[in-house]
Amino acid sequence: MNVNGLHLLLTYQCNFECDHCFVWGGPDQSGTMTLEDIRTILRQAKEAGTIGWIYFEGGEPFLYYAALLRGVEMAARDGFKVGIVSNAYWATGPDDALACLAPFAGLVQDLSISSDAYHWNDADDRQTRTARGAAEELDIPLDVITIAPPEATHVACSHGQIGPGESAVVFRGRAAQRLVARADTHDWAQFTECPFEDLREPGRVHLDPLGHVHVCQGITLGNLFQRPLAELFASYDPAAHPVTGPLLEGGPAELVRRYDLPIRGQYCDACHLCDTARRALRPRFPELLAPDQMYGGCPGS
Repeated sequence: MNVNGLHLLLTYQCNFECDHCFVWGGPDQSGTMTLEDIRTILRQAKEAGTIGWIYFEGGEPFLYYAALLRGVEMAARDGFKVGIVSNAYWATGPDDALACLAPFAGLVQDLSISSDAYHWNDADDRQTRTARGAAEELDIPLDVITIAPPEATHVACSHGQIGPGESAVVFRGRAAQRLVARADTHDWAQFTECPFEDLREPGRVHLDPLGHVHVCQGITLGNLFQRPLAELFASYDPAAHPVTGPLLEGGPAELVRRYDLPIRGQYCDACHLCDTARRALRPRFPELLAPDQMYGGCPGS
């Protein structure tokens, strides 16, 4: 397992509660990394020997500015390339955005801003433009992440609804609960592969504040506070994993068949079926399908 990137979910909390969010981020979510957690992760990342990138995301990582800044400084000092994913709520004016981003100048190689109808009602909103201007002045590379409306599904996107620079909604997390009524559905049996994640050789994994190592959001390899990353990576057998094994063999449809789940029906995409199947399987595999935060199990979700 040759993992090059670690995506740290610095917090599950967010000032938004977007309908398409993979991790159910919101104001009432719980779970935030401490500086000691970040030190532990970075130490394990160095020991793993393959990690090149460290991303800080959430939730909204700028809600915990001190931990974010110190974490970025530590990661850069340790020789990692660093990225941040944010909704740019802090870019309330040019001076404010500059003040917020200035300490990251020279430390961050990628600042990704989420900007679409789920956030500021416009993919080119004032907050995004302000953040972009500050990043350009500070020579911080910036990209914009824009998600299309759920009507523009990628299962049947022949209608040409997804515009340039947009990505389709993936129906997992909160989207699997709130957006499915607005998209086309298809028979469950056609979803015979996982089209979005390389479960056999993932190039990156997500780490959450509780220590869970996610090969896909909500599917874990174990807990880095119990077993170090290098050990988790070395012991990962995707074919033998109770969840990734069936997914590799025949996609979410095989997951349904393997465990004889009573959820056959119509679904928006492979993630929608997988999300539904995993929810049904959580009592059977509570350590592998975790934590509650990833399944909307916290207040306000």
